[in-house]
Amino acid sequence: MLDYIQRGELPAKHHIAFRDPAGELRWEECLTRKGFDGLYSILYHQHRPHEHSAVPTEHGRPEVKVAANPGLRKRHFRTQDLAFPSGPAVDAHLPLLTNKDVTISMVRPSQADPVYQVNADQDDLYYIFQGSGLVRTVYGDIRFEQDDYVCIPKGTIHRFVPEEGVTQDWLLMSCHDVGLLEQWRNAAGQLTMDAPYCHRDFRRPEFVGPVDEGIRELVVRRGGQNHGFKLPHTPLDVVGWDGTVYPWAFPILNFQPRAGLVHLPPTWHGTFSCRGALICSFVPRAVDFHEQAIPCPYPHSSVDVDEFLFYVRGNFTSRKGVGPGSVSYHPAGIPHGPHPGAYESSIGHRETNELAVMLDCFEALQPTEQAVSVEDLKYMDSFLT
Repeated sequence: MLDYIQRGELPAKHHIAFRDPAGELRWEECLTRKGFDGLYSILYHQHRPHEHSAVPTEHGRPEVKVAANPGLRKRHFRTQDLAFPSGPAVDAHLPLLTNKDVTISMVRPSQADPVYQVNADQDDLYYIFQGSGLVRTVYGDIRFEQDDYVCIPKGTIHRFVPEEGVTQDWLLMSCHDVGLLEQWRNAAGQLTMDAPYCHRDFRRPEFVGPVDEGIRELVVRRGGQNHGFKLPHTPLDVVGWDGTVYPWAFPILNFQPRAGLVHLPPTWHGTFSCRGALICSFVPRAVDFHEQAIPCPYPHSSVDVDEFLFYVRGNFTSRKGVGPGSVSYHPAGIPHGPHPGAYESSIGHRETNELAVMLDCFEALQPTEQAVSVEDLKYMDSFLT
């Protein structure tokens, strides 16, 4: 949830008759979370939103196949070397790591989605590593650019329209209950003045009214399977909506970093929460200002957390051999920290230009077959002096 908003035409009260100028009844659709006790939005359609028939589909995300006996070790995956199938975003997924709360994938579409899609299992939080374009949803359109986070709530009908001629490469974090951190809200739900972002930093959907693109196929991801449906009319026939559940975009460089007298733990970079994980943004910033401060992250044994780090760009002082598009995975159970020489040489530095996305996960992550196919097998030994 960001805040409550309303768009388009709405009746004076919910659950009452709402008619068009010709007297035809419009159809209310309530999209609710946690049964009927959580956040919700109400959309008003020109047609019955619950008409559809089951049909076979060739579209959808691939099966997540966990690698056999991956072992316990620090890992480096080169996502730059992944071999993607050519196609739209609905199909061009390669999962990297997974647990019961989170599945982390890379998405590299080469064309617009020819169908609408819904993830009915989890919220989808994208980070646009490379690319730009439009995501069209029942709530309206959201333009996305490089370095944006884009959140598509569970159950949202949408399709991606990448900008033609632009390389697309997206990190996808599919998880439950993506939201802002509770400590940054006041009693009214407003973001506090010391939060690392403000309401103005987020882009809400641009409502454009009913849209008919001629697409009548919907692919729903449910229970880890893809299910196809035929629709009698466009699902984007929404004349208005209100509520607190809707997609949004947030530029990572709008995150306001903090600096301390000495090194701050990763929780200070916490940007979004989800069930079983914290999503952090490492952006260019001033670093610790004690005269003897060691800005480089200290070695640590975080025995309850697996760490996933996606490197975007900049100078990654604590790591050797990583670059834009690299993923490091440090599991709980063995300590991890900077590469030899990085800890000592960071003394005296006053700023960093790194840009990266991190997930700290409480359940153990399992590498997939796709991930181990691009693993840097020398990474574990690279920490030896």
